[in-house]
Amino acid sequence: MPSVTTARPDWIPADKLSPLDDKLGIRITDYNPDRMVATMPVEGNEQPFGLLHGGASCALMETIGSWAGAIHAGPDKQVVGIELNASYLRGATSGVVTAVCTPVRRGRTLSTFLIEITDDQGRPTATGRLTTLTKD
Repeated sequence: MPSVTTARPDWIPADKLSPLDDKLGIRITDYNPDRMVATMPVEGNEQPFGLLHGGASCALMETIGSWAGAIHAGPDKQVVGIELNASYLRGATSGVVTAVCTPVRRGRTLSTFLIEITDDQGRPTATGRLTTLTKD
């Protein structure tokens, strides 16, 4: 697993990981708010035909986009995803996929992020757009 290049903000507890993220093996490897990066293994997250499950890809997108929204909002706000659009481009059958999340717009209440997922060879497997809502 790649080492973290931009450390998580101090106000995010080190053990702050959802049970689903833990089950799927999702790990954030870069907390840069302009280019967050996370990884997830394909093994254990396949559908019956041996391809990475689309729901696992969506969970990866939701996780990294929501964390990007939370970092933008700051420690005293709650962020929830309110819309996720995903397109599947290529099946991943082994290794680790990497998600890169970049902001489209970061607002006071609504923020939108683009997420691109690639396989071990750098080939795109899925893309998505997540919109988050920041609550007080």
